[in-house]
Amino acid sequence: MAEKIALINMKGGVGKSTLTVNLAWHFARVHPWDKKVLVVDNDPQFNASQYLLGASRYQSEVVAKNAPTVWDVYEQGTRVPGITTKPRDVTQAIRRIVEFPDGSLIDLLPSQLELNYTLKNPSQKEHRLRDFLKEREKNYDLIIIDCAPTESVLTTATYLASDKILVPVKPEYLSTIGLPLLVQSMNEFRESYGKTLELVGVIFNGCSDYSPEETKSKEEVRGVASKFGWFVFDQEVPYSRSFPKGAREGQPIFRTSYSRGSVCRQVNQFAQTFAKRIGL
Repeated sequence: MAEKIALINMKGGVGKSTLTVNLAWHFARVHPWDKKVLVVDNDPQFNASQYLLGASRYQSEVVAKNAPTVWDVYEQGTRVPGITTKPRDVTQAIRRIVEFPDGSLIDLLPSQLELNYTLKNPSQKEHRLRDFLKEREKNYDLIIIDCAPTESVLTTATYLASDKILVPVKPEYLSTIGLPLLVQSMNEFRESYGKTLELVGVIFNGCSDYSPEETKSKEEVRGVASKFGWFVFDQEVPYSRSFPKGAREGQPIFRTSYSRGSVCRQVNQFAQTFAKRIGL
């Protein structure tokens, strides 16, 4: 069965979606992994969906065609004026992004802004993502879930559907603010559902080597991580203007035009260490 990894931080703006997409591309395309990867966009902001598909393809293949998304997984055919005029077939929600001759691939369960409506009526929906993925995980080696940065039914659904958690942190002022909230969230989930999630580690994301602020922020994060017994990766993912450029092009960093080789290497080095941590 697939390894199911969620990228979570209770603070927004830490680059979860960018890291999700680039990890998916690395594990699908870079040797020796060559894996079948499913990306689940469980965030109403749907950044991972637009990154993988590209803005124009998202518009033409999802919006224009009124295609099913993760919203349909939660709502199961509910009709909401302005969102759907007729029930959409949730079995068609997963979209093929790319497939390679060796059988490796990237699929996407996209999101949409209207997923916010699920938050207004969350009752009895938290298990639906887990059940949807359980029926399909045999088709994949790895499932990566990009989660919204606020506590909600979407967070609980992500916990239920995941085996492990990766925590991206951007080293800047207030970078530790989401970590105690995450601890509280995971503890409450364990008490309510009797499931303990493995926290794989904390990865510094969007690093610019700006001192002393970034150095101070990293020290603070390491202090919090040490308190909770969390592993912190030595490898870091650097800041680069090529990431938003890649998002516009719908390409990972190693396929983005004019991206720096040093940035590509650092992302690859983290992917290698992360793969070892999760036994991929």
